[in-house]
Amino acid sequence: MAKILICDDEPGLRAVIKRYAHFEGHETTEAGDGKEAVDACEREAFDLIVMDIMMPEMDGFAAVQEIRKNSDAPVIMLSAKGEEYDKVLGFELGVDDYVVKPFSSKEMMLRINAILRRTSKNTSNAEGHTVFTKGGFTANLTAYKIFIDGEQVELAPKLYDLLFFLIRNKNIAVPREKILTEVWGFDYYGDDRTIDTHMRLLRKAMGPYADLIKTLRGLGYRFEG
Repeated sequence: MAKILICDDEPGLRAVIKRYAHFEGHETTEAGDGKEAVDACEREAFDLIVMDIMMPEMDGFAAVQEIRKNSDAPVIMLSAKGEEYDKVLGFELGVDDYVVKPFSSKEMMLRINAILRRTSKNTSNAEGHTVFTKGGFTANLTAYKIFIDGEQVELAPKLYDLLFFLIRNKNIAVPREKILTEVWGFDYYGDDRTIDTHMRLLRKAMGPYADLIKTLRGLGYRFEG
């Protein structure tokens, strides 16, 4: 069972997600705006947060920015169809996924459960540490730590997942579809440019070692190990 925070200014939408989450055995807390969500995260820890973008008092992006100061809980952002928003900003803040309204309850729960399975796997205890090192680049896949020329670099949660997946498949040409399925945990329904945005942010974070990730035109990517 997971603790899920549902933040949206539409009570009806919160009720729908809550109903299906409870059916799956999860516990939920509701928030009507970003400020309420931030306050809720200060009171207790959540395993996942569903956050609307456009809300009174404090919008979703501002709320996630505040929440990220003390929590790494995965976040699914909700946006209205046709609504203009900056996905790059969301990904830089550590947003894990976007869902466009209106959405099916089945799709929402698939996304929620996929993220919960992945994060549960990532936080499970393991004997020893799996470490990859090449030149001045070091990735501790067990401790979720990245070092570039001796300095630790912090990444958004999804970027850790993406990088570590590539490292585990180093020297293998990995198709874009496989990356989306394995890293996002399901057949991704969103914008295919999502993976390009994440790769761009990951390469930026890797600095002088960005070229460890090779683009295979028309296919996908390969991590040089």
